[in-house]
Amino acid sequence: MTTHFINAEIDLQESPVKLNQEIEKELEKRGTPLRWAVTKVDTEKQKAHVEAVVVEEKNLATNS
Repeated sequence: MTTHFINAEIDLQESPVKLNQEIEKELEKRGTPLRWAVTKVDTEKQKAHVEAVVVEEKNLATNS
C-alpha cells in the first residue's frame, strides 16, 4: 500500500453535490481517497483546486 499526495483541478459544477461527485470520481482514478479538501476556487477559470491523499494498493507477488 502506498499513499500519494494529489493536486487536482476540477471544473466547477452547477451544484455542490455534483462537484463532490466529480472530485471523488477524479481521485478514484488515482487510488482510494483518504481525505481531500477544496483549497482554492478560481472563478475566472471556473475551476476548483483540490488537495488529497489517496492510497494505492500494490499487489506484491511472492516467489515460492
